[in-house]
Amino acid sequence: MIAIDHRLASESLLPAIARLWQIAAPKIDAVDRRFPPDAPSPVITRQGRYAPQGWTEWTRGFQYGAPLLAYDATNDAAMLRIAQRGTQRAMASHVTHFGVHDHGFNNVSTYGNLRRLMREGRIPHTAAELETCELALKASAAVQAFRWTPVADGGGFIYSFNGPHSLFSDTMRSLRVLALGVQLKHPVLAENDRPIDLLQRLVGHARSTAQYNVYYGEGRDAYDVRGRVVHESLFNANDGNYRCPSTQQGYSPFTTWTRGLAWVMLGFAEQLEFVDALDDAMLEPLGGRQQIVSWMDRAARAACDFYLDDTPSDGIPYWDSGAPGLVHLGDYRRQPARHDNAWEPVDSSAAAIACQGLLRLGRRDRQQGREESGARYWQAGLTTLRTLLDEPYLATDPEHDGLLLHTIYHRPRQWDYVPAGAQIPRGEACQWGDYHLLEAALYVERASRGQPYYAFFS
Repeated sequence: MIAIDHRLASESLLPAIARLWQIAAPKIDAVDRRFPPDAPSPVITRQGRYAPQGWTEWTRGFQYGAPLLAYDATNDAAMLRIAQRGTQRAMASHVTHFGVHDHGFNNVSTYGNLRRLMREGRIPHTAAELETCELALKASAAVQAFRWTPVADGGGFIYSFNGPHSLFSDTMRSLRVLALGVQLKHPVLAENDRPIDLLQRLVGHARSTAQYNVYYGEGRDAYDVRGRVVHESLFNANDGNYRCPSTQQGYSPFTTWTRGLAWVMLGFAEQLEFVDALDDAMLEPLGGRQQIVSWMDRAARAACDFYLDDTPSDGIPYWDSGAPGLVHLGDYRRQPARHDNAWEPVDSSAAAIACQGLLRLGRRDRQQGREESGARYWQAGLTTLRTLLDEPYLATDPEHDGLLLHTIYHRPRQWDYVPAGAQIPRGEACQWGDYHLLEAALYVERASRGQPYYAFFS
């Protein structure tokens, strides 16, 4: 259970955030030099050096999104050059990638951040350059929307790269590209010019995730604990009927892979912010604002509460809530996470994602007049970020390529590096961990300095 520091002020983290930007810039530059646009994407580090790890090229957007976050914070022109050059040369194929659900990860991190900075007046640009970013986001939204499986209850979902039977929790964060397609009023047409409603697909996917991938302690199965999240739900693609929970990267379909939990936490918190910004008339055909906000809020709150209760006291979770070796760690929920234990690895990348979800939900609760829960989530997010901004999680060694240490990619497939003499992976970084640490830091810094609110659709 996270030991929330209710006295921690966001402003007190600014010196640590400033140190993060100083550490980040040379590492971003070094990775850019070693992984030019025509090279495979960097994914995870092994012995401190970034390396590819074949599955899909879903991390390229983080490589070029990270320097945009650094530029946002520091106005370092070198960071902007890396991002602009890399986006121009490497990202077009990701816009029209019909084989993955990862469009938000790749294209919102790059084209989306560039557009946001242009709209804020932070980047000199021509009208054509802004239109190029918006065209890329429109196309990406259309491609993601086409990955659609109808389900028997009348809804549907954007299917994962596993195929039309597969609903991933990860896609809740990638759903941002559909939201930008909605914001840009992009018309998408199918056979015989049949229109595809991007907002309908966004809401439909989110509803399916809330219904099938998030649990509410209502006896759905023998392992139904409120806030538990399954990585994947499987459907019969012939008739749309739900079949069972599943997982690709977790320990079991009946435990919670904590990065999947984090994607749900942040994904729903951001989509609540986006829905708040829409006109009532847009939401009415889809059930209306009250109904949509009700089930989105329920899912976000359940997932965040599970994270607060199940995570060790410093805010860093182990890689899966049911990992079998946790039995050897005693009352691990009431102690700081032990990244150097001999049984189960922690996943700091899940913490970097989750803390931003907690912060966003906390801010929204406060705006809605729910001060007690708002303070709880906000302070838990700050408490977790404080842990991440210091050793042993912050990679202060300039010889290490990464920024955030003790991350996990795919424990079941044993893709993560195990150092000599250790029994479990530790000490390594990943692109999504580095990116989300920077993004959480930027979010808090902008809030602390009274700068424009950081949202993907701003």
